[in-house]
Parts: sequence; C-alpha cells; structure tokens
Amino acid sequence: MKVTFLGTGTSQGVPVIGCTCDVCTSLDYRDKRLRTSISIQISDQTFVVDTGPDFRQQMLRERVARIDAVLLTHAHRDHTAGLDDVRAYNFLHQMDMPVYGTQQVLDQIRTEFAYAFAEKYYPGIPRITLRLVDNDAFNINGVDILPLHVLHLRLPVMGFRVGDFSYITDAKFIPEETMQRLKGTKILVLNALQREQHISHFNLEEAIEMVNRIKPDKAYFTHMSHKLGRHAKVTDELPENISLAYDGLQLTL
Repeated sequence: MKVTFLGTGTSQGVPVIGCTCDVCTSLDYRDKRLRTSISIQISDQTFVVDTGPDFRQQMLRERVARIDAVLLTHAHRDHTAGLDDVRAYNFLHQMDMPVYGTQQVLDQIRTEFAYAFAEKYYPGIPRITLRLVDNDAFNINGVDILPLHVLHLRLPVMGFRVGDFSYITDAKFIPEETMQRLKGTKILVLNALQREQHISHFNLEEAIEMVNRIKPDKAYFTHMSHKLGRHAKVTDELPENISLAYDGLQLTL
C-alpha cells in the first residue's frame, strides 16, 4: 500500500498574495500546503480521501492516472469543492465515480452538485454514484475499510482505517469506540491545526497527547495552518515518532 499526501493545509493555511507571515514567505517546499487530502494506492487501485478546491492541481502534480473511488470525511467545502473535476476520470475510464460518505455528507453533495443528479442528463457533467457509509466496515473492490468517527466540535467527521494505516482529519474529540478501533494501528495521520487552542480542531499539544494515547509506531500531522509555524522549526520540537506531513510525501506500508 502506498499513501500520498496530496495536501496538508487548510483554507486558513493556503498562501495568500501579500501575506508576510513566516510560513507564506518560506522558501521550503514543505511549507507550501494545499488543502488536506490523501490518495491510497493498493495494487492497481487508487482511492482519494477528500476532493478540496485544489483537487485538480493535486491530481496533475502527482500524475494520478486513475481513481477508483472517492471517500469524503465531511461536507465542508475545503474537503469537497473540487469534486466536479472527477469528470476527467469519468471520461478517461468510462465509469461513474463512486463517492462514499455518511448520509449527511451525501445529502450535501446532492445539493451542492445538483446538476450532476438532474433528471435530464447534460453531456459532460460529472457522473457520480453515491455510496452510503455508516458505522460498519465496508469493502471497495476487495479492500476492507473501517470508519473512524470523530467530532469536529459538534459536526460528525469520518476518518478511515485501512489495514495498519489510520487517517483522521478535522477532529477535536475522538470517542471511546473509535479509540478502540485505532488499537494496534502502526501509522496514524492526525490533524494539528495550530499552536493555540481552537474550538473545533486539535492544536499541536492536543495532537501530541492523542498520539501518546493511541501509541502508533509512527504518526504524521496534517491539516496545518500557517499559525503552526514553519515545517523545519516545528519538526525540531516533535518527539521522534511524530513528523509533520508535507504535500507530496509518500509512505509505503
């Protein structure tokens, strides 16, 4: 299994023209963070988790030739806004794109991309098949995936565990049932927005504490805003078993 970090930032962390903050002016490529997303490649299949506004750019940068399914963590636009661009894969592979999510997420997708579900088909629109995920493990083309439910303040967000790899973003609270599902995971990806407390995201201190509770072999932080600081500086402060992810980072499991 190969995991690629397509983006590790947030809408708060995307460089802005004229911004003079430490991260936006950094020349370190690891500080150039697009909106958070990953791809998971298993054999000849590729799944993408979240399709934010930078989705097209990420697919071109990583030369992703095929997507077999999209998994959505939640319905916020920084995780869904690029879904329209699956139409390129519809055309290339002559298939509808399966999109997996909770009922709340699927309802939002049906609203925001209503033209894709119109009764009268318009040529060239994205072809999407919605697939419901609840609390049970599910299977995509022979690959078992376990949902990891967390809370983004009061908004339910879904992470995913595939084998020994677990991925959680936009979390502020992890319930006990999910903690049990995380037992024994070797690689954990977790959000760490900034240093200061935040109402709906783990900050750096909370994310480190959560890693210490879950005890993976290795953890990577994602969904980082520019308030967290430069990659090199934060890395020097982290325990040996924790690293900051960066756009383009690849893990082989």
